[in-house]
Amino acid sequence: MKTEIIKTTDVHWKEKVKHLGEIIRNGGLVAFPTETVYGLGGNGLNPEASKKIYAAKGRPSDNPLILHVSSQEEVSRLVEDITPLEKKLMDAFWPGPLTIVFPKKDIVPDETSGGLKTVAIRCPALKATREWIKECGVPIAGPSANISGRPSPTTAESVLHDMNGRINAIIDGGATDIGLESTIVSARSGKIVIYRPGGITREMLSAYGEVEVDKGLASPNMHPLAPGMKYRHYAPTAPLTVYVGDTEKVEQTILSFAEKKDKTYGYFVSEEMAALLPKDAVVFSWGKRSSQKEMAHRLFSGLLYFNAHPVDAIIGEGTSMDGLGLAIMNRLTKASGYHIIVESTQDR
Repeated sequence: MKTEIIKTTDVHWKEKVKHLGEIIRNGGLVAFPTETVYGLGGNGLNPEASKKIYAAKGRPSDNPLILHVSSQEEVSRLVEDITPLEKKLMDAFWPGPLTIVFPKKDIVPDETSGGLKTVAIRCPALKATREWIKECGVPIAGPSANISGRPSPTTAESVLHDMNGRINAIIDGGATDIGLESTIVSARSGKIVIYRPGGITREMLSAYGEVEVDKGLASPNMHPLAPGMKYRHYAPTAPLTVYVGDTEKVEQTILSFAEKKDKTYGYFVSEEMAALLPKDAVVFSWGKRSSQKEMAHRLFSGLLYFNAHPVDAIIGEGTSMDGLGLAIMNRLTKASGYHIIVESTQDR
């Protein structure tokens, strides 16, 4: 299969949208840009298309897929009901990086929902993507467009690296804005439960009700209640260890690896930390410690960097759990296989 690449800036975009819609209606797969990461799209109401998505990604079939819609009006066709709190969240954050888990109607096949009686739905912010979804005439099932377990792609080039020859087409909308997948929540019990943190933070959600973080986020062995909760994700080729906590202690620990000669280390760290490392070290800086937005935006490209610049092990510097930090540390926890080490002044 030859994978087409179609840019949203193409002067013939309106015509290309019709072609891309036909691919989906015929059971094919199209990778598409959003404000978060690139998704791997298929007809979310077609069981065979969902099976193709799992096969292309090498993704376990009990890991649910998110349905993408072009507007709120499309949701009622897919779900049993919409609560007042869910409506408030849609009004506040759609189009945007918030995914809501609803009880599904039978029209949504089990192959799409991972066998669950619920379905996760969001309306992406990128206008060109919503135009394409509307043209398709069906909700688009769309996990991240990468081989399962690898870092999520934030450019069309990264999608092509993993998916060339596996899918029909890639919509190239340039680099994504946020760089982390959407926040996933449930709002069924009168409160907001975060299943996966993302660009819509806990602090932002708290304006609309009581918020709690699902305990399953801390466990690698639970049954997934929503997409992205189970299995090791985002992992670079080399093993990653992430250090958090007291800044001075973290710096001392990371610098100690630069003195070791047992293996080649790579460093996934802040600008401040990078400035302390030897000039010949293999370093990817995710930005200033004060900018979690920059860190989130560069997170996946940083993890992919070490696949192109091979090392034996990656030493990472984490961030706090406030704001976007909750989402960033969630991704780093999964990328490291839960190998997060907290450094504190009490260790001195």
